[in-house]
Amino acid sequence: MSRHVRMQWNLRQVMADRGLFQTSELVPLLADRGIQVSREHVYRLVTRDPQRINVDILAAVCDALSCTLDDLMTPVVEETRAKTGTGGAKGEGGPALGAIRPIRARVRRPNDQ
Repeated sequence: MSRHVRMQWNLRQVMADRGLFQTSELVPLLADRGIQVSREHVYRLVTRDPQRINVDILAAVCDALSCTLDDLMTPVVEETRAKTGTGGAKGEGGPALGAIRPIRARVRRPNDQ
């Protein structure tokens, strides 16, 4: 088993809980806190899970929406089984043994003419 930890980004839900349904409504709230970002940047921030985020922007979002980091981000742990390919039946770790065996070749001699 291996564990994969990722962060679930909840900015859209937090905005909706505060009555903000358009991403452009967040731009002036951030500008009031000294953060100048484009509408496109805010749109990406709301609609996608960020891989990196500026701490100043994160602090401004939390202040503007009166929320905490726990509201914005939730850790999600996904446990996956390692695929070994040795499963006995279909659907158990890989294809059935008969599906991976090679087809026997036939050698034929040409007809004498």
